[in-house]
Amino acid sequence: MSSEPLHADRDQVLAFRLSGHNLTQRLPAGSLLEATGACGIQNTPPGSAVLGLHARVDALSLDQVDAALGVDRTLLQAWSMRGSPFFFPATDWPLFTVGVQPMSEASLSAAMQSLDAMIQAGGIPLTELVELAATGIGQALDGRQLTKWELGVELGKRMPPQLRPWFEHGTFYGANLARLVSLHGLFCFAPRSGKEASFIRTDQWLGHPLPAPDERQARAELVRRYLRCYGPSTPDHFAEWAGIAAADAQHSWKLGQEEMVEVRFESSQCWLFRDDLTAFESSPAAAGVRLLPPYDMWLHQRDRTTLIADRRLHTLVWRSTGNPGVMLVEGRVAGLWRPQKKGKRLLLTAMPFVALSAAARAAIAAEAAAIALLRDCTTADMTFDEDSLQR
Repeated sequence: MSSEPLHADRDQVLAFRLSGHNLTQRLPAGSLLEATGACGIQNTPPGSAVLGLHARVDALSLDQVDAALGVDRTLLQAWSMRGSPFFFPATDWPLFTVGVQPMSEASLSAAMQSLDAMIQAGGIPLTELVELAATGIGQALDGRQLTKWELGVELGKRMPPQLRPWFEHGTFYGANLARLVSLHGLFCFAPRSGKEASFIRTDQWLGHPLPAPDERQARAELVRRYLRCYGPSTPDHFAEWAGIAAADAQHSWKLGQEEMVEVRFESSQCWLFRDDLTAFESSPAAAGVRLLPPYDMWLHQRDRTTLIADRRLHTLVWRSTGNPGVMLVEGRVAGLWRPQKKGKRLLLTAMPFVALSAAARAAIAAEAAAIALLRDCTTADMTFDEDSLQR
C-alpha cells in the first residue's frame, strides 16, 4: 500500500463512479451482463431494474430482458443485499448471495432481528434454524415453482412443530427467513404468477448442479466490484451498502486490502484498488440525460453529500417510503421525476432542482417516451413542474 495517499476532489470521484456504473455513456445494445455485473441492479419496486438497465444499455427492450431472465437464463433475480431483489449475471450468483451471508452467530442474530419472537418461541439456535429452513425450502421447491405465500406455507409444514404456527397466517416469517436462505444461492425468482412473485430452485432453473462456491473469492470480488462503482470508499460504507455486519465487512475488505491504495477524499481515509488507479485518474466526463428509477444503484452511495451537496434536498431524494426517480443531466442530479400510468398513457412529471436548457428538456422528453414503452404504454405526456423544487 502506498505510503503517500492520493488526494481526490468531488468531480474526480463522481466521474469515476459514473463510469463504474456505466452512466457516463450507455453500453452497446445487448450488454445486460456487463450492466448487471457491475454491482447488481436492484429491482425495488418490481420493474425498476428494467429502468435501471435502460439508463445503462442502449436500445433496451422488454423482450431482451425477458429472454435473459426466462429463456437464456443468463440473468438471475434473487434476494440479495439488504434483503432486496437484485438482477445479476447467473455466473455471478456466489458474489450476490454467498458474498453477503452473515459470518457469525452475532451477525446472523442482527440479520434475524425481525424474527426475534419466533426464534425465542422456537428455542432453536440460529444457525440450526437457517439450516432447517434451507432444507425445507429445497424440498418444497423440488420440481416445482411456488409463490411467496405458497413457499411460506410449505416451509411451515417442514419446520419443527413448535414453529409451525408462525407460518400459518401471511408470509412475513416465511419470507424473512427465506431471504436469509436465499444467500445460500439455493433458489431464485421465477416468472411471476399473477401479481405475486414466485420462486424456483436455482439448480433446477439453470438445468445443472451448482458448483460449490468459493466463499473467500466471492467476498473479495464483491468488495472489488463495490470499489469500482463507489470508490474511493471505506469498510463502514461497504457494510451499509451491502447490508451486512461491520465485522463481516471488515473481513471481506481485508481479503483485498493488500491490493488497495489509500485515497484522501474530503478529509477521510478511503481506498481504491491499485489496478483501478488509471481509470480513476482519467475518467471521461458524462454526457446526456438519464432518468434513474427509485432505489437505483447510483443512489446507494453512502456519502450522500458527494452526490448531492445541498443537504436540504436529501429528504426529497431519500425518503422513508415512496422514493421518486432522479434525473441525471451530464452526470449531475438535476431534479426528480415521478410517473403515473393511466391505461396506455404514461404521465411523467419532472421536478427540476436547477434551470434546464431546451436541449436537456428535449432529452428528458425522449427518455420519457422510451420509458413509456418499457412500462407497456404507447404515449408519454411530460410535465415540467418548475416551482415545487427549483433552487
